[in-house]
Amino acid sequence: MLEPAYQVDVVVVGAGVAGLSAAHRLTSAGVTTAVLEAAPYVGGRMSTEKVDGFRLDRIGQLLFTSYPQLGRSPGLDALVLRPFAPGVLLHSEGRRHRAGAPVGVRGARSALHAVRALASAPRPPTALPRARARARALGPVAPTATAPYGAVGTADARRFGAEVPFLDGPPPARTGRAVLTDRAQPFGIGAPLRLRAALARIAATPVERLLARPELSAGQALAARGLPPRTVDGFLRPLLAALLCDPDLTTSSRCADLALRAFASGRLCLPEGGAEVLPELLAGSLPPGTVRTGVRVTSVSTNSVTTAEHGVVRCRAVLVATGARTAAALLPGLRVPDFHPVTVVHHSTDEPPATGGYLLLDADRGGPVAHTAVTSRVDPARAPAGRALVSSTVLGEPAADIDAAVRRHLSRLYGVPTARWETLAVHHTAEAVPAMRPPHDLRRPVRLLAGLYVCGDHRDTSTLQGALHSARRASAAILADLGCGRPMHTADPLPTASKAAA
Repeated sequence: MLEPAYQVDVVVVGAGVAGLSAAHRLTSAGVTTAVLEAAPYVGGRMSTEKVDGFRLDRIGQLLFTSYPQLGRSPGLDALVLRPFAPGVLLHSEGRRHRAGAPVGVRGARSALHAVRALASAPRPPTALPRARARARALGPVAPTATAPYGAVGTADARRFGAEVPFLDGPPPARTGRAVLTDRAQPFGIGAPLRLRAALARIAATPVERLLARPELSAGQALAARGLPPRTVDGFLRPLLAALLCDPDLTTSSRCADLALRAFASGRLCLPEGGAEVLPELLAGSLPPGTVRTGVRVTSVSTNSVTTAEHGVVRCRAVLVATGARTAAALLPGLRVPDFHPVTVVHHSTDEPPATGGYLLLDADRGGPVAHTAVTSRVDPARAPAGRALVSSTVLGEPAADIDAAVRRHLSRLYGVPTARWETLAVHHTAEAVPAMRPPHDLRRPVRLLAGLYVCGDHRDTSTLQGALHSARRASAAILADLGCGRPMHTADPLPTASKAAA
């Protein structure tokens, strides 16, 4: 039991990834820390349900291999990320097209240098007609991750390595004339080059420059970027809706730019074993007794917290690391943002669709599913042997017959019957992702006053990266106020509580 008079330097309220990451930094600096969690498990919204050998994420928020805080956060050394296939699949007009393979920061810079060199190099008068003749003979191509992008023709793109993005069969036969139709290029003629140029530019742009851009809503910013409407509506809108969990693209354009930069610089990925693995790794690598589950905090001050089960816990500082609504209840005056609701529908089948390890988006928006994937193809640990797990995400408030509507939509997206698929779970989270509408402060204060601090994805960006970064800022502020991390007193470790007891 937690003694009412027990003292620690810092009490962290909430055992989500933000609170656990902050606790790691505090304990590493020699600051005695107690993490109190009301739920019987750690992780908050990053939880995973186990059903008949399947591991089903409740929210299924997408991660990126390019998130810098994943590599900087102590306790995550053993985390294994399972990447999706490069880029995404887009379902448009009954066909699936691959688009948006990541370029990486170094690849983007090399691509832009190559494009500038090609554009500035002098050409003989006959060079352009010859290039056009070669393009007509070769037909249309789409650049790969290694191909430079910019104002170059298809022949120049082929010089640097390119491939045709057809997934529903072999590419059309080459003829003497270029196959430059909307069927071959679903986002318009020349759009792949412009799209890849835009992704290369944003991957090579420093974060500080992205944050200095004028702030609009993501939807308004897309309309002003100069890309063809078919590229915007057929690729960027469904992609950003999936990354931001915002189907109407009301999110700040700066946050949208950060999401596109992460997409262009890295790979979409999932944590191996489910979302809960991440907070469990953080909690398991803390000193024994640091985390206590099943402890409800009813009030906080600069030097104590009051719990429903164990009375008052005295301390030198309090860090509130809960969700936005709970944090506002403990800290009156804290702003409660709007939220994007998310519903995740999990199906199992013994005949998985042949789409590889891609994330599949619906460019036509012909149903409730925003994105879907054969999750077990990306992370085999999420399904038992011989079975496949298909996870589909619905944004916004779901309809009453959501499972039937999702099945019908999946049948069109994957091109296979889904009537015999087994429904494993339907997880609806009303307050899944805090909204980031403009004007959005990406660095909301984490130090409210000396001794009282707050962190979480509602203080930064509404992503795992944002939650971890806010934890880093909050722990740094606490250590500075405590005097370079030196403990104010010594105390015996808190007794370890089993999950069963909690």
